[in-house]
Amino acid sequence: MKKLTIFLTALIIAAAGHAQVVGSNHTDYTEADSLRGALRPERTSFDVLKYHLKLKVEPEKQFISGSNVISFKVENDMPVMQLDLFENMKIDSIMHAGDKLEYERRYNAVFVQFPEALKQGLKDSIEFFYHGKPVVAENAPWDGGFVWTEDEQGKPWVGVAVQGTGASLWYPNKDHQSDEPETAQMDIAVPNGLMNVSNGRFLGKKDLGNGFTEWSWKVVNPINNYNIMINIGNYEHFSDTYKDLDLDYYVLPYNLEKAKEHFTEVKDMMACFYEKMGPYPFEEDGFKLVETPYLGMEHQSAVAYGNKYLKGYLGNDLSGTGIGLKWDFIIIHEAGHEWYGNSITSKDIADMWIHEGFTSYTEAIYIECQYGKEEALKYIRGIRQNIGNSRKIIGDYGVNAEGSGDMYYKGANLLNMIRSIYDNDQLWWKTLKDYTNTYKHQTITTQDTENFFNEATEVDLEPVFDQYLRHAALPVLQLRQADDQILYRWKADVVGFEMPVDVIIDEEEIRLNATSEWKSYETGEELDELKVNDLEFYIETEILE
Repeated sequence: MKKLTIFLTALIIAAAGHAQVVGSNHTDYTEADSLRGALRPERTSFDVLKYHLKLKVEPEKQFISGSNVISFKVENDMPVMQLDLFENMKIDSIMHAGDKLEYERRYNAVFVQFPEALKQGLKDSIEFFYHGKPVVAENAPWDGGFVWTEDEQGKPWVGVAVQGTGASLWYPNKDHQSDEPETAQMDIAVPNGLMNVSNGRFLGKKDLGNGFTEWSWKVVNPINNYNIMINIGNYEHFSDTYKDLDLDYYVLPYNLEKAKEHFTEVKDMMACFYEKMGPYPFEEDGFKLVETPYLGMEHQSAVAYGNKYLKGYLGNDLSGTGIGLKWDFIIIHEAGHEWYGNSITSKDIADMWIHEGFTSYTEAIYIECQYGKEEALKYIRGIRQNIGNSRKIIGDYGVNAEGSGDMYYKGANLLNMIRSIYDNDQLWWKTLKDYTNTYKHQTITTQDTENFFNEATEVDLEPVFDQYLRHAALPVLQLRQADDQILYRWKADVVGFEMPVDVIIDEEEIRLNATSEWKSYETGEELDELKVNDLEFYIETEILE
């Protein structure tokens, strides 16, 4: 069991729906890192309005070719625009108003030069033509890239997973989370007999007369670059609805009947998430599950599903409690990202806990809806076995660096603990839903999140967020017996750390308003009778003589 736990821990840090950490564990940053992660004037001078991809995908050659029309608004006079495209991909031309533009490439950045600076307020577009063999993912989704494979019937089956690695792995864009296109269209030509499924609504298909059929899809809501996606296969389609939301499913034909049975869980999930988090944030684009040759990813309105129609995480329980085997991990976690990660997006990848901590907490939300709060709390405690507490959750800003993989389950435990600090479930659910609605379709920072949850309660949460997000270690509740008193204080990295904690003494739950200074609680009980409520508080304790 221990070996299994260690194996699963390694998986969950990098797995589908879990950011692919690329270059984020080092601190010897290079120009390539800052070109990718920093908001330079060449990036901030324009706001992306739309991407329109028009591509031909050739599975036998593992080759793509075509263009991206990038529509934008000029925010400041702009002589040079920085776009991003992996340097192994070849640029054919970049066109503007009928003229070919000059450009310079540095690492994976492309600096497009205009003959005269584009003026502030102008709405304009360029068309970026390119081709090449995109990076292949050797072990998707744990590394970013294309997956070129075949299904059980020997037909091509193609997927892409690039979170963390970057969407510029396969198409030109402003590859930074702070700027999302307001809409995107994907016209993807694939060999006749295959289907491409992308984000948003299906616009139609067109036989190009050259052995390829073009499948067109359009998103009308803001979308992260890494969520724009293609899925190519011999798909069968079936559909359902939840309230006014269209539910569409694209699966391989030999899994059709299995999928119809297994995907009924989606409606239970939607009922829970609507109640606790608010309506699905992309109703205009619908919700899809698309079967993929890799485990899964939160591709907006076209969630990648590869959990093999099993309960749990590929049939395993990441909490070690048995509770994780009652539901399909990939369906619940990846769909949870539609609210946290896709609708609410961190401006810098360093703040990815905003995606992963909240989405990991949606697993407990679903359990609570289905099986009750006690089961949810047991699950939350169980997933602590996947936390290392060796690196801080928040990464380094401006260099495309994520923080620790603890952003998932330490982040979820932090939220669960804040709920306990609130000590008012009605207030907690209202605050969570208000947060989800307030920042719908926005890019935000950790500070925005801290402020929102802090303002809803009289308890100062600033030191709590600071300790759990910006330091690796847990706070330690130090305890000492002094006659008929129990003395207690916090030992933590944050100077002057204070946080209430609930303990059980003689079967009664007591709230200790602990600070970094010694306080006392009068009781006739011995210290060894005290027990921290560890279902709700994730801390360490230390008994002092």
